Order: sequence, then structure tokens, then C-alpha cells
Amino acid sequence: MRAFGHLLAAQARRDRWLLPIWILGIGLLGGAIGTAISGQFADVAERASIAALASANPAFLFLRGLPDGLSIGALAFFQSFSFIGVLAGFMSTFLVVRHTRADEELGRAELVGSTPIRRSTALAATIALGVIANLLLIVVVAVGYIVGGLPAGGSITAALAVGSVGLFFVGATAVVVQFLPSGRASNGVAAALVGAAYLIRGIGDALGTPNAQLTRVTPSGLSWLSPIGWGQATRPFSEPTLAPLVLSSAGFGLLAIAALTLRSRRDLGASLVPERRGRPGARLGGRSVLGLAWRLQRSTLLGWCIGVAVLGSIAGGLGPVVAEAVEGNPSLSNLIANLVPGTTADVVHIFTSALLGIGGVLAGAAGVQAVLRLRAEEAEGRAELLLATPVSRPRWVGATLVVATGSVLAVCTVIGTVTGIAIANSSGDVAAVARFSGAALAHTPAALVFVAITALVFAIVPRLTIPLGWGLLVIGLVLGQFGALLQLPEWLQNISPFHHSSALPVEDLNVAAASVLLATAVLGAALAMVLIRRRDLVS
Repeated sequence: MRAFGHLLAAQARRDRWLLPIWILGIGLLGGAIGTAISGQFADVAERASIAALASANPAFLFLRGLPDGLSIGALAFFQSFSFIGVLAGFMSTFLVVRHTRADEELGRAELVGSTPIRRSTALAATIALGVIANLLLIVVVAVGYIVGGLPAGGSITAALAVGSVGLFFVGATAVVVQFLPSGRASNGVAAALVGAAYLIRGIGDALGTPNAQLTRVTPSGLSWLSPIGWGQATRPFSEPTLAPLVLSSAGFGLLAIAALTLRSRRDLGASLVPERRGRPGARLGGRSVLGLAWRLQRSTLLGWCIGVAVLGSIAGGLGPVVAEAVEGNPSLSNLIANLVPGTTADVVHIFTSALLGIGGVLAGAAGVQAVLRLRAEEAEGRAELLLATPVSRPRWVGATLVVATGSVLAVCTVIGTVTGIAIANSSGDVAAVARFSGAALAHTPAALVFVAITALVFAIVPRLTIPLGWGLLVIGLVLGQFGALLQLPEWLQNISPFHHSSALPVEDLNVAAASVLLATAVLGAALAMVLIRRRDLVS
């Protein structure tokens, strides 16, 4: 028990800066959305319009979640919960991998294991830290909602729903790390589980049934397969109930017990899914720096492409459903015209472009992850071996940036092409393939800016590459997706590259903005390659 306490304290100390950033950031976002809803939609008629628009549109339900009444709290929960739940899931997955499989790779776990403690003690400390982090998250989110002007009872229930999502993924990730041989693979699979929870919840909500007044939607049974759907089912600001959270708690408990059992029977560094042996000799692609960068990223890129292909097929598949909803409710077009003044675009294009915007963010994440590989190679000592050969640092960084750029283009191309094929298959419009492929590629300049920024951070402050790489991407996403809702100053919204992406085919391509974004990305990448020459390697 004493060793458990020491390990828990050591892990908490390592996360003394990172976890507060996650927890306070999520809490501030919830409070800011509550404040914005209270001020921007004080009139019941305005809230009724938003609820009606969402209730009658499966694509809107897929993106944001379920309307559940016309109160300010219900609207704030509807607008924020799915996104905040995803953030809580990511916080928990990264925490568990960081203190388990990543420690085994870096040798820290071997030092701990050399002491007279049980094999599972370190994992038990990590799970306990995950529980503490999510309990603190519950408190901060509840305070944020209350400060934002929402009722205290509903705010506490909503915060418990957010914490339950994070808690479930603590247990799920603890099991994942027992199966996979590396921290990178564990992070990828655990993050994919969070994404799958969002997608399953989205599909289940999109297939939900609205009431006659279009103020509430009952989800389909599919939403009950997602921990985010369980949290949403608490309905904190209409008919609050904690019963769905029993599923999250039970799931966490069972997964945690399974993980501890597996860890007690697994050797240090081993995995239930063995790492595949490499070839005895490198092929042509493995004999160059660019080939090495591609080899390190190809499996991860395949995972990103499969994920966005699923999202693209959903986006295209929802098109006929949205069109049918509009035809069955002629007043809906007038409502959209009032909420999105000046638009003449087809309602299907409006929501499909929103899904392609998410694809652009995922493309940026794929590119950022490729650049973060540089930091892993440096911290784990492999970069030192590589750079001992006649390979310059700019060439090493440049090869990774080429692969990162290719990752961004590949992800955008896949989601655009799959979306176009799905829409062409349902509508017979073959030109949709080229149209939506181009619409997805319009988001690549913004995504490439984040690739360049991450490379710059790596060249200047390498130890902050991972937190700043992901953190800046999340900030850009929040400013782009919620800037208008939060009524942030225009200059602050303009900081996010995603704010300048053209939402084709709803609007025309802003050539000037795209050119500036591309120029910024090229300049940032070039500067990173220059600055990397001026610092020492840092483990």
C-alpha cells in the first residue's frame, strides 16, 4: 500500500502541469458555452428555432447531439456535451498510456519493477490517478456551468455525465495497453475508441425520433452502445437521472479489473498482441530518410484514412435522409434561411460541408501526429543514431514534413472522395465525387499551418512539442467551431486557421485566405528546418 501511494504521488507530480490544463480547459469551455447561451438565446422563441432546426435534421443531430427541451440549460448541454465528452475521453486515454505502455518503452517501468512490488501496482496507481483526475473534472465542470448561469442541480448532473465518459475510457485504455506493444499504437487505438464512441452516438442520434413540437429527440437504441450516449441520457436540465451512469461505472469497474488481471500475468514489455518482426534487410524505401519517415507513419495514416472513410460514408449517407426531412417539412428551409441569412445553398450541402470541416481537423491531427514522431525519435535515442550518419538535421525534419503534408492530403482526399461516392450513389450525381473531393481539399491549407507550427515548436522547445502540438490544434478547433457561439471577438476567431477555411460547396473558395495559409505553412516549415540546426538534441 505504501508503494502504491508513492507511485501515485510520483505520477501525479509528473502530470502537475498537464492535467490542470486539461481539466481547467474543459471546465472553462463548458462555462463559456453556458454563458454564451444565456446571453445569446435568452428569448424562448430563438431557442425553439434552434431546437426545431436540430430536431428535423439528422446531420445536425449527428454533429451536436439531442435537443431536450427549451430551457437555457438544455440548449447549453445539447451544444456542448458531445464535444466536452470527447475531450474528457482523450484526457483519460493519454493519461493512462503515458504512465503505462510509454513508461515501459522508456525504461521507467523496469526501474519500478526492480523493487519488491506487485506487477500490477503501477497500473493500479495509474487507474487511481485517472479516477482522481475525472473527479476533479466533475467539480470544475460543475462550477463552470454554474458560473455560466445554469441551474446548480442540472450542472452537477451534467458534470457527472462528463466525468463518467472520462472514467470509462480510463478502464478501456488500461485494457488496450495490455494488448498492444507500443505507446504509439496504444494511443492510436484508444483515441479510435473515443472517436468510435462519438460516431456511434452520432449515428444513433441521427436515427432518433423527434416529438411533434420539435423540442426533443428520443435517440435510437444505437446511442446506448456509446458511453457518450449514456452521459447524454442523463438529461440533466429536463428530467435528470443518474441511472445511465451505472453503465459507465460498471464498465469502468469491469475493465479496470480485467486490466489489472492481465497486467499481473504479463511480463514487462510484453503484449498480448506480439510486435511483428521486421525484414532482415531494408527495401529501397527503407534506405532513405524519406522512406524511413514514411515507414514510421504508414500504419498510423492507414488508421486515419479508415476513420475518415467511415465519417465520409456517414456524411454521404445522411444526405438523402436530410433531403427527405426537408421535403417533409417545408418550413424548415425558411427556418434555415433565418438562422443562416444570405445562404442559397442546398441544406444537404450545408451539413455535409460541416462534416467535411471535421475531416479537415482530423487531417490536421494526422499531420501533427506525423511531426510528433520526431520528438519520440529524439527522446528515445534513435534520432541520435540516425544523425550520426551523413544525414543533416534539416533533411531529417524535412522528410518528416513531406510525409506529414502527404498525410494531410491523403486524409482530406479520402473523406472527400468517399463522401462524393456515397452521395453519387444515392442521387445519381456522378459529379458529386469531384465536387466533394475539392471541398475536402479546401481544408488542407489550415491543417498544414498546424503541421508547420508543431515543427516550429519542436525546433525551439522540443520538450513542449507534444502538449503544444495537440493543445494548439484543440484551441484552433474550439475557436473555429465555437467562436461565433461564444461571441468571441472577431480578431480572436481569426487566430484559428480553421476559421479561414472555405466551406465548399456552400461558399466559394477564398483564394486569398488559402494562399495566405499556405504561405504561412511554408514559411513555418522552412523556419523550423533552419532553427533545428541551432539546438542540441534533448532526451
